[in-house]
Amino acid sequence: MTHLTLTSSESTLIDGVDDNFSNMLSTVQAWSAQNSGSHNRSGLIAMRGLLSDRFSALPGDVDDVPLPEGEYVALNGEVQNITYEPALQVSVRPDAPIQLVLTGHYDTVFPKDFHFQKPVKIDEDTINGPGTADMKAGLMVMLTALETLERSDSAKSIGYKILMSPDEEIGSPGSSAILAKLGKASHVGLTYEPALADGSMAGARKGSGNFTLIVKGRAAHAGREHHIGRNAIAAMAEFIGGMEALNGQRDGVTFNIAKIDGGGAVNIVPELAIGRFNVRMKETEDMAWIEQKLEALVAKINLKDGIHAHMHGKFTRPPKPMAPANAKVFDWVKQAGGLLGQEIKWAPSGGVCEGNNLWASGCPNVDTLGVRGGDIHSDREFMKISSLVERARLSSVILMKLASGEFDAVAAKKMAQQC
Repeated sequence: MTHLTLTSSESTLIDGVDDNFSNMLSTVQAWSAQNSGSHNRSGLIAMRGLLSDRFSALPGDVDDVPLPEGEYVALNGEVQNITYEPALQVSVRPDAPIQLVLTGHYDTVFPKDFHFQKPVKIDEDTINGPGTADMKAGLMVMLTALETLERSDSAKSIGYKILMSPDEEIGSPGSSAILAKLGKASHVGLTYEPALADGSMAGARKGSGNFTLIVKGRAAHAGREHHIGRNAIAAMAEFIGGMEALNGQRDGVTFNIAKIDGGGAVNIVPELAIGRFNVRMKETEDMAWIEQKLEALVAKINLKDGIHAHMHGKFTRPPKPMAPANAKVFDWVKQAGGLLGQEIKWAPSGGVCEGNNLWASGCPNVDTLGVRGGDIHSDREFMKISSLVERARLSSVILMKLASGEFDAVAAKKMAQQC
């Protein structure tokens, strides 16, 4: 194996990343202050506009990409169509011999009326703010690294598409088909979810599925005619008990009931209950077992007189193993980090992201190239300020070495196709 080094021109470009620090930080703060919760359409529109303006600095086309409609179980138990905001796609040199896909999301988990809305500096190296770590700072890292690549001599040998989606935090129901298409057409994928605060990255990832159980019974007066009512919430409770009992029965498989809606006045037998839950699994083969167990629980509920249960939903992201092709990409990251004096380490994760989708389409990838941070999905979310430059330098090296061919993207893709 040839010993990897940085050329003098590469070193100069990498050192230049530091000069952009103030601009990077102020941009992340402005992006964080723009609420873009997954269901806040006006906020998503505004955030997409901010991103479009900044990513237009790259030498390619910037376009809104409409997403197909999805389905959602409303509070009345009816399945309704839902329209998602467009994704934002950037396409640069689509005819180049090496093609990359870079992904990120511009939605957050925080609704527009949530109390957590503004970034606040906690100390000299820490900002607490919505979407800072997950993952608006990651988008800034991505952009800075690409701008660095574009100043290199080897840039023209590589092409890339960027997809910034509005629905990652709700499982990518609208953007999953686009991710699959881009992953299939690309040699390697880079995704900018946050690393842990110490810089550790996610290796193998579990898969995930989001489901809703709709239980319908019969309303009745809780005192005069309790006997003719059919309690949907009681039936839902039985289903939940059965599902909870499945935890621990298969290695790495978990079931989490997350939200229950239904019922009303205490003197009415409730005729409707809606339970929303998530499942996680380590292996692709686990999905068939999960489906069989859930279907059996639903069938048992449907044996009850006057009760009808229906399950809605699907697996949204299959597992992403540390297959040889993915291990190869992680090794490149480790080598790039070594050139910069950064120790790169990783561990398996129960979390899921767009990297799962890319792998399912046959694209080897690494998916925690964003900033160091933590406490994501809470009002304690934080990012480490110094990691803006640190991680932009890391991605800049990775991109330049992919462009030079020292990291062989074509070989990695072939490895993935052999899995």
